[in-house]
Parts: sequence; C-alpha cells; structure tokens
Amino acid sequence: MQFLAQVDLADVEPDSVGLLSVFMCQNDPGLCDEWDPGAGGNRAFIFLTDIAPTHTPPGDGITLLDATCAVEFEDIDAENYLDAPEHWHQRSGRPQREVLGQLGGQPAWLQNDETPTCGTCAVSMAFVVQLEEGHDHRTSINFGGGCGYAFYCRGCATAAFLWQC
Repeated sequence: MQFLAQVDLADVEPDSVGLLSVFMCQNDPGLCDEWDPGAGGNRAFIFLTDIAPTHTPPGDGITLLDATCAVEFEDIDAENYLDAPEHWHQRSGRPQREVLGQLGGQPAWLQNDETPTCGTCAVSMAFVVQLEEGHDHRTSINFGGGCGYAFYCRGCATAAFLWQC
C-alpha cells in the first residue's frame, strides 16, 4: 500500500489527539477495491503517540512516485468547500486547482453520502479530511478523477478512507 496523507487530528478538532494516516493499494492493473472503506484496498489508521515530524523519503530503494509534496493549511471564509477554491484564488492570485482539499466541516460528496460507521461501536464516523487528486502528475493521487474522504471514530480511535469519482 502506498502512503497518501497524514493529518494531525488537533488541526481538525482542537481537543483531539493523534495522527490520521491514509494508505491506498497501488496494484497494477488496479485490482483492489480502493473506493470502498471496508474492502481492504485502502486503510486509514489513528496513531495516538506523539506526532513525529515528517521525513524525506530515502534516496535509494523502490519508490512509486518520483516526487513528494507537502501542503499548507489556510483558513478560507466560504459557505462550503465548493466555494472555497474561488475565495482562495481571489485572495492569493494562485490557480484554483492548487486547492487540494479541506480539513473538517462537511464533506462535499461527489456522489451520495457514504459516511462510514465504526466497525467496533457502529457509530457514524467523524469527517476529518477531503483530498483532491492534485495538480502535478508526479505527486497526484489516483482517485479516478474524484476525491478521497477520511473519517475516524472518536471513541474507538479507528479510521476509514474511501473515494468517489
């Protein structure tokens, strides 16, 4: 599985502790059901230990991407996620396609609401992050032209990830 993203839960909810890490199958020719949060083609984990800094990938060995990237969080005053890229573009002067997602709030579903339930306690999971594929082919995630969505269960410290296109 390929590492996709990590989010400090305190950035979403100030009283939360932990790091959400998201992984997705990169099997070629794509035989994993990575759009389904329970089929095994993707995984999300909550790590409750102290959050370690990110590290540069090793210079040798096998890597699937020839580049990596980091993103910067910016608070945008918008009614919803679909309006945020235009507000950000107006403020920054940079292209809207550089907006790579949102932290917290409500997911902007491309299809129907697929909020997962916790496999342990059967409660609906809390939304953490929505991820766009990206604008650079060297670092883009393959969501089939869609978006990825990560959730976690506050009580059980479990997580789930899915995507829609």
